[in-house]
Amino acid sequence: MKRTLDDVAQIEQLKFSDEGLVPAIIQDERTKDVLMLAYMNKESLQKTLVTKQTWFFSRSRQALWHKGETSGHTQEVVRIELDCDRDTLLIHVIQVGAACHTGATTCFTEPDGKDDNNVSYSPDILLRLEELIAQRDELRPEGAYTTYLFEKGIDKILKKVGEETAEVIIGAKNRNPQEVRYEVADLFYHVLVMLREQRVPLTEIFAELYDRYEK
Repeated sequence: MKRTLDDVAQIEQLKFSDEGLVPAIIQDERTKDVLMLAYMNKESLQKTLVTKQTWFFSRSRQALWHKGETSGHTQEVVRIELDCDRDTLLIHVIQVGAACHTGATTCFTEPDGKDDNNVSYSPDILLRLEELIAQRDELRPEGAYTTYLFEKGIDKILKKVGEETAEVIIGAKNRNPQEVRYEVADLFYHVLVMLREQRVPLTEIFAELYDRYEK
């Protein structure tokens, strides 16, 4: 019989690492594709069980993150299984959209982010992300990172913009394209949050760029 994790009280059965983490393998319930590997602590696992969507712990940021919060590509949890040592999770999900931050179906693809479905990407993702951030601002869903930023205010938002800018610089100095891609995506997101707080539509930025390009 498979060991499943169905209730918050069962979290105490798990064997967490010295850092308080367990690896979580995410598998698509329909296709059986392995989508990604991430880490959970007790709090993110509790949120996952309660909300029925995946939450993880970022080791680099030392913070919780809700999968799909910025992209809308959420993971609806079907069931959670434990391995024999109770120190690894296998989470079966219904994937909404792409699992990888590159836009690919899974994280186990070529570095260019393209998979067998020949996914193509468009800059309109910025407009979609702007719309999602606006919804988060209006609704302020509890536990969402975007809600946290808006509630903390402009100083916190600008601090994050500064931090992400520094991360981009470090990635570029390291000549690490993967790191640059990831950190620039983080920077774009936080800049969009800042624009929302300032009530400056992204289309105005586009207009400014067009004006400069045409001169």
